Order: sequence, then structure tokens, then C-alpha cells
Amino acid sequence: MESKRQHKFSRLIQKELADIFQREVPHLFGGAFISVSVVRVSPDLGLARVYISVMMAKDAEALLADVRANTKTVRHMLAQRIKNQARIIPELAFFLDDSAEYAARIDKLFDGIEIPPASEDDEDAETYPN
Repeated sequence: MESKRQHKFSRLIQKELADIFQREVPHLFGGAFISVSVVRVSPDLGLARVYISVMMAKDAEALLADVRANTKTVRHMLAQRIKNQARIIPELAFFLDDSAEYAARIDKLFDGIEIPPASEDDEDAETYPN
């Protein structure tokens, strides 16, 4: 479980990284829209696991590789933004967040389920139990 300090620090990093991806470096990633879903920070605040969602990109894995290749640039921009609020600028590890795809798959499965209508006998049994 995250401590209050970890939670506050992860929210700060999430907010700043989202701003960096959307305003400062979209040209590095071919105009793809990158949003920061979740940031998990280690207890010593030295490592931040950043989960990103990608839109308007043909290949999410290739974009993730581009993000990882530009980690130093992104970390430097993050350092410029939070240097007065944090002693340590964490190392960044980027991962794809596939929770939206997972939710869409589950919704599709639920849509495919056919539930037969209840017969009158079943309705009567529910209304008037023995």
C-alpha cells in the first residue's frame, strides 16, 4: 500500500508528465496522443513506473519504444518542473496501460451473452414463494 507521501508524489509526477507529453514533446512521437494513466512510485521515491495510454498511433508498442528511447529528455523536462518540490528526480520506467482495451473486451463478451427471457412460471415462483 502506498504511503501518503508516495501518493502525493505520484500524483505530482502524473500531472507534470501528462502536461509534458501533451504540450512540449508531441513532435517526438509523431503527433500521437499520450496520456498518463497511473504512476506508481517506489518507497524511496527513486523509481516511478509510468503507465501510459496511447491514441491516434498505428503501433502502440513502437510508440512505447520511442517513449523509452526519449526517457532522458522527458526526465530532464520533468526535473525542470519539479526541482523546487522534490529532492529526488525519479528514474522513469514506461509501460503500456491496456486497461481500456481490457474493459472493451469484457464489454464485448457481455454483449455476446444471450439471456433467455424468463417464463411466466419462473416469474410466479419469484413473486409468490412457497
